[in-house]
Amino acid sequence: MNSRPCRILVVDDIEMNRDMLARRLERQGYVVEVAEGARSLLERIRGAPVDLVLLDVEMPEISGLDALRTLRGYYSPIQLPIIMVTAKEQSEDIVKALDLGANDYLTKPIDFPVALARIRTQVALKKAEEALLVSEERYALAAQGANDGLWDWNLVDNAIYFSPRWKIMLGFQEAEIGDRPEEWLDRIHVADRERVNDEIAAHQRGLTPHFESENRVLHKDGSFRWMLSRGLAVRDASGKPSRMAGSQTDITGGKVADALTGLPNRLLFIDRLVRLIEHTKRHKDYVFAVMFLDLDGFKMINDGLGHGIGDQLLVGVANRLEKCLRVSDTVTRIEKLFTLARLGGDEFTVLLDQVRDSSDTTLVAERILKALEAPFNLDGKKLFTSASIGIALSSIGYDSAEDLLRDADTAMYRAKALGKGRYEVFDLAMRASVIARLQLETDLRSALGREEFRNFYQPIVSLESGRITGFEALLRWQHPTRGLLQPLEFIPVAEETGMIREIGWWNLQKACRQICSWNAGRNGSAPLAMSVNLSVKQFLQPNLAEEIGKLLREVGLPPGTLKLEITESTVMADPSAAVETLLQIKSLGVQLSIDDFGTGYSSLSYLHRFPLDTLKIDSSFTKSMGQEGDSIEIVRTILPMANSLRLNVIAEGVETAEQLAILRKLRCEFGQGYYFSKPVSADEAGALLGKNPKW
Repeated sequence: MNSRPCRILVVDDIEMNRDMLARRLERQGYVVEVAEGARSLLERIRGAPVDLVLLDVEMPEISGLDALRTLRGYYSPIQLPIIMVTAKEQSEDIVKALDLGANDYLTKPIDFPVALARIRTQVALKKAEEALLVSEERYALAAQGANDGLWDWNLVDNAIYFSPRWKIMLGFQEAEIGDRPEEWLDRIHVADRERVNDEIAAHQRGLTPHFESENRVLHKDGSFRWMLSRGLAVRDASGKPSRMAGSQTDITGGKVADALTGLPNRLLFIDRLVRLIEHTKRHKDYVFAVMFLDLDGFKMINDGLGHGIGDQLLVGVANRLEKCLRVSDTVTRIEKLFTLARLGGDEFTVLLDQVRDSSDTTLVAERILKALEAPFNLDGKKLFTSASIGIALSSIGYDSAEDLLRDADTAMYRAKALGKGRYEVFDLAMRASVIARLQLETDLRSALGREEFRNFYQPIVSLESGRITGFEALLRWQHPTRGLLQPLEFIPVAEETGMIREIGWWNLQKACRQICSWNAGRNGSAPLAMSVNLSVKQFLQPNLAEEIGKLLREVGLPPGTLKLEITESTVMADPSAAVETLLQIKSLGVQLSIDDFGTGYSSLSYLHRFPLDTLKIDSSFTKSMGQEGDSIEIVRTILPMANSLRLNVIAEGVETAEQLAILRKLRCEFGQGYYFSKPVSADEAGALLGKNPKW
């Protein structure tokens, strides 16, 4: 058997999807590599062969279907299994992918057990084909297995010869085991027995080139040992199997121990969890907990200092975990009860037995975090690390070890999201949040095609004349079941997944066409301006200025009409590149505005570097004016400095007459907020213009 771990390449442009799928596959024993796009995919696979590719259909630049077409020009479905990943509604893409030679497909949100089953099926088919080419070598291995147990099954009279070594491996003497198949098959673990019987039957029917199975077999001492059974069938002239012979190898050590740290591995940890879950079903008051630890910043250490240093750090962390847990935590090696295991990569788990409540687990978590504070001395270097810890208690009620680990993992991700170097205890709201997040992403991918987005418009008012001088286009989502969603409910997901590019472009196009329509009916009145928010991901797009120029020419928008709003963090990430992009946009006659000033870098010193026109004071300062605090002084400071830089100023969040009066006294030029109007639909905004209000 080829002992090389199965290598899987996950190709997806969304980082969270890649990382979540990679982590879960790694916990199943796969070696996983990731790619954020399909560019140079063929060269990458040629340079570092993989056993299977998970390929997302929808990706920028090169689609998954185009990448599939290229790969199939060099690799057959047997040589390189490819499973496509697509949305449920995209049946046309699924059909195209299968026509192009995809082995299978998965739909989002991914059902991991189904995904795992399909991956295993494709990998098994690939391995079976490869095994066919080397079947003679495998047969020789079975015949020469002097250190393994040998068996020879006469299928005609249904008798099996078991070698003395075969019997000793299970703790029996020669005379203690007979020659019936039940002596072997009935000792196989009940969870593995049906599968092994099916594998034997499949080989006897000629469905597989050889028999090969990893399973647990009962030892005389009552424990189960992991065995690798191999065999080949001999057929008579009619093709009917008459005999089947092979070997048995004890692989327990390799199956349950982590080779790097010596800790129990995932397999043994899961086995322990399964036993405890069954125990809790019989003893309702029995409670245990699982802690899921993930090192913060480990990838940076691995990539920056090399895998050798990374491995040393993992060993050091394992040693500290063992030392810091008290005796009653029962952290021991494989031969005894254990609670500490390494699942793979930089992930560790701790099993806390017989806990009273969550406070027991949080005390242990605090002790672990404290133990990791001191630096690790590795090859003369002092390295610091911390861990994010998720905790799940059995009292929630679990039927499977995988579900419990999943929830501890979810809590760990929450800890990372809240700042790392901390712990979080799982509750059912976390699970609901994850499910809702995945559903929102799925719905968001279909929203553009279903025309579910809406632009709402909020007027921008001249504080000198009291008249409307323009609008800001604000995105809303008319969700089919949840109603009208505000930006904070979906924009963060759109940003994270990259969908903000398409959504933001729709927002910009719609706003440009709308302001053209309104200005066309102004009948000699001063034209209105339209402000549109530009996200970081949009700002970083290649050829952004070129695309904006095309849009302006297409809709016939005069210079000075469009104003793009960007945040401080957008331009400060790479100031030099930002200046170049802003100048290109500015040359199109587009005005530029810094949005939410005061919430980011909060410094006017950098503003002169950028070709800006407008500064928008964050609403938090405006709303606090007139109350105790420094807000009015901050606004009082900003206005003259902005004027000296020839920037006009818009105060956001104007909600009261008192705030308006203060802003006018401070000679702020423009205001925006609910005092004038809430964001309204295009029809309502048009009606408001028709009234020509004055404040």
